[in-house]
Amino acid sequence: MQFKHPEILWALFLLLIPIFIHLFQLRRYKKTPFTNVAMLQKVVSESRKSNTLKKWLLLLTRCLLISALILAFAQPFSASETALKTKEVVIYLDDSFSMQAKNNGLTLLEKSVQDLFKDLDPETPISLFTNEKTYKNVTLKSIQNNLLSLSFSPKQLDLGEIQLKANTLFSTSNAVSKNLVLISDFQQRIASIGDSFDSDITQNLVPTRPNSTKNVSIDSVVFQNGLTEQATITALLSGGSAEENIPISLFNGDMLIAKTAANFSANGKASVEFSVPSGEEIHGLLEISDNGLAYDNRFFFNINEKEKVKVLAINESDDNYLERLFTDDEFILSSYVLRNLDYSTLDQQKVVVLNNLRSIPASLQKVLKTFRDDGGTLVVVPSTNIDLDSYNQFFRNFGSTQWVENANAPQRITSISFQHPLFRNVFEKEVTNFQYPTVNQYYKIRSTAPKILSFEGNDAFLYGQDGLYFFSASMEIENSNFKNSPLIVPTLYNMAMSGLKASDIYHVLGKANIVDLSIGLDQDQIINVSKDDYQFIPLQQVFSNKVRLTFDGTPTEGGVFTIDHGDRTLQKISFNYPRSESKLNYLNIEQLENVETYDSIASLFEYFEAENNIATYWKWFVILALFLALIEVIIQKFIT
Repeated sequence: MQFKHPEILWALFLLLIPIFIHLFQLRRYKKTPFTNVAMLQKVVSESRKSNTLKKWLLLLTRCLLISALILAFAQPFSASETALKTKEVVIYLDDSFSMQAKNNGLTLLEKSVQDLFKDLDPETPISLFTNEKTYKNVTLKSIQNNLLSLSFSPKQLDLGEIQLKANTLFSTSNAVSKNLVLISDFQQRIASIGDSFDSDITQNLVPTRPNSTKNVSIDSVVFQNGLTEQATITALLSGGSAEENIPISLFNGDMLIAKTAANFSANGKASVEFSVPSGEEIHGLLEISDNGLAYDNRFFFNINEKEKVKVLAINESDDNYLERLFTDDEFILSSYVLRNLDYSTLDQQKVVVLNNLRSIPASLQKVLKTFRDDGGTLVVVPSTNIDLDSYNQFFRNFGSTQWVENANAPQRITSISFQHPLFRNVFEKEVTNFQYPTVNQYYKIRSTAPKILSFEGNDAFLYGQDGLYFFSASMEIENSNFKNSPLIVPTLYNMAMSGLKASDIYHVLGKANIVDLSIGLDQDQIINVSKDDYQFIPLQQVFSNKVRLTFDGTPTEGGVFTIDHGDRTLQKISFNYPRSESKLNYLNIEQLENVETYDSIASLFEYFEAENNIATYWKWFVILALFLALIEVIIQKFIT
């Protein structure tokens, strides 16, 4: 038993007063008997014994009465240790896309919000945060409108990030009871490495799950522009049942241009092809309807008019292989012999190929450095007999690269760096047995640049990244058969295409996306990106002949956006939410340590209420005091 006012217990010393009075009344007196009252001695003796008993009973009753009153004023109670501490409650409310799944007609997020309003006192001070929003030291009543209008977020914090965020909302005092409440469907991707929790904070997990875990999703779109008048748009779907047919519609803007059904295989995947006119601009939307999550039922993409890449070849030998690679439908190839080169033409180029130059003049070195600094792509193919000093002087402008010596030893090109950006999406799988190109002579190079193609002895045939690529051997027929290898096509093609980072047919939100626009801007001019009432300015880098836009963190919602320069529309760009939450796979939270799990929000707050319960006893002591007062009256009246 504990006391709210323990200092009042000092009043128990007042019990000495009735004790002293009682002892004073029991003082012994000397009696002198007379002969005429001798016959009454027996009666007096019996009366004296009765009077003594009465006094002892009164003493006991009064002592108990005073004790009961003192204890009542001290307010005794009993409670658990946590009930006496100040309470801090921080709630994590999962608002990720997976919370769009439904339970009894309501989304999991809507149901969780309703349960909070129903089971939590609206005036209780709390802190609450979602994957993107934070409300610190508020009441449920004060943020009611915010919670009711809460939208779904493409972000999902993992358990480690949730705890780090919660720690910033708790006070630093160790004298308070800290409770972190996690309301989520707990998908597997929420798990963090270790899943360790702070022992000073009580982790309370409330899993909320849908009636069905089935969800059909449009995962990606592939565009293939063939040699015929028709191009193909392929939509890839997942999550369906075998032999299930789900209608899928293709829109160009607001106009429906095709509709068909997706037939799913036994592995739950499906692909649907649409034929569209080749070369036609399409601001596309693919749409399905299912009873699972809503965010992945729509997929935005756009096919813009493809801009031709300007390529300049500076030659000291035959460049027919470049003409065959850089065709008129995608490139504008200009070819000059070194001695006839007009340096002023470099300002308008996106790619420059140094083809079989024996040396690089100092004047050209200076122009090419400016070209690279302005974002141009540079490809160097050496001759069989180069001036090492000239090449080394040139490459000192671009980092740590040194041409060491000429190696007259035949080599086979046997190694491909499949992870290099140059070969992204080129190979369906990593091949190890192909027709190896060969070289008769090459240059040993020491460089910090990544190796893209390598010989058997691990010397590199091709180095480069981010707009600077250089071969270690000449591609002349007398020295190498690389020109006749199928590998030359994706290699040089992707090098040239990197000179102008054209917009993909769609981009994924949350990733860094780069788009180059072939437009000249003054330093004070800007490019806007907009969709309906949503408008923002992306990070932009201005070069002499192009502008590079970087989308990182913006936009925050999916759709087809317009890129504008003043009143002029430059092109369209599409963004989609990542499909990381489309598969409804849930975490087994029973395996987590140092956590408490509850079936519902109601059961959690019922437990909190029981933990906070304090049993008070002062009323019982008041009743006891009244009862003792009644007993005293009875003793006084009926005991003589």
